[in-house]
Amino acid sequence: MTPRLLIIGCGDVGLRVLKLLQGRWRVYALTSSPARAPELRAAGAIPLVGNLDEPATLGRLAGLADRVLHLAPPATEGARDRRTQHLLAALAQRPPEALVYASTTGVYGDCGGAFVDETRAPNPGTDRARRRVDAEAQLRAFGRRHGTRVSLLRIPGIYARDRAGGHPRERLARGTPVLRREDDVYTNHIHADDLALACVLALLRGRAQRAVNVCDDSQLLMGDYFDLAAELAGLPPPQRITREEAAERMSPMQLSFWSESRRLANRRLKAELRLRLRYPTPREGL
Repeated sequence: MTPRLLIIGCGDVGLRVLKLLQGRWRVYALTSSPARAPELRAAGAIPLVGNLDEPATLGRLAGLADRVLHLAPPATEGARDRRTQHLLAALAQRPPEALVYASTTGVYGDCGGAFVDETRAPNPGTDRARRRVDAEAQLRAFGRRHGTRVSLLRIPGIYARDRAGGHPRERLARGTPVLRREDDVYTNHIHADDLALACVLALLRGRAQRAVNVCDDSQLLMGDYFDLAAELAGLPPPQRITREEAAERMSPMQLSFWSESRRLANRRLKAELRLRLRYPTPREGL
C-alpha cells in the first residue's frame, strides 16, 4: 500500500522532502496561499488550501494520511502555539500513525556553551521558544492519548547555498559584524538536505514521543562560522565587536541569538534515525 503523507507548511524543507520521496508516496501539502498550488503540484504534491489560524478550513485533514510532517511555525505572538492546537484538533477525529514536528533547539535556552543532549530540560529564554515548548507538550500529549508516534526534531540554524537566505554571504556582503571571540557564543547548524532526510527517517523510524537534535558534527563559535563562510566565498571576514557595541547596533532579534550558547549532541540522530550526514560540517555544506 502506498504511504500517504500530509505536509503542513510545505516551504523549502517540505519541497526537499518531496524531492526525496520522488512520487513513491502519495503526498498532500497544506498551504494557506492558493497561489502556491501550481508550485506544489509541480513538485509532486496534492495541494490543499487551509489556514492553521482558521480551524474551520482544516476539516478535510482528518484521516487523509497515515503520516504527518508538521513544518509550520507558531504565530509571532502569544504564549501558546494555537496553530498546533488547531491542527491537532482536526487530526484527532482520525489520528495518524506517525507525526513529525520541526521544533527548534531554542527550547534549551542559554546553556553557557555546555554540551546538550535531548535529556536536558527545556528552559526557553524567549517567547518564540516558549511557543515551541508549548507545541512540543501538545504533541506529546496527543501522541499518548491517540497512540500516534510523535517525533520532535529540534533544529538549529538551517543553511544551504540554494535556500533563500540560507547562505551567510548576504550577511557578509552587508558588512554585519560578529562578536569578538571572548564574547562569542557557540552556534549549531544543519544543511537543509540533511534536515529533509532526517524528516523522512523520523517518519519511518522515529521513536514514540521522542526528541532528536538534528544538527551536524560541528562545534563552532558564531564568529568562526562567518569567518569560514567568508573564506569560502572569497569575501573579507566580518568585523568583530564587543557585546556592549552589539547592544547599541543590533536589533533585539539578532541580540537574542547572541545571548544563547550551546553545543549540541547528535547521537540519537545517528543511532536511532540512522542518518548519515551528507554535510557533516559547514565546510562541506557551504
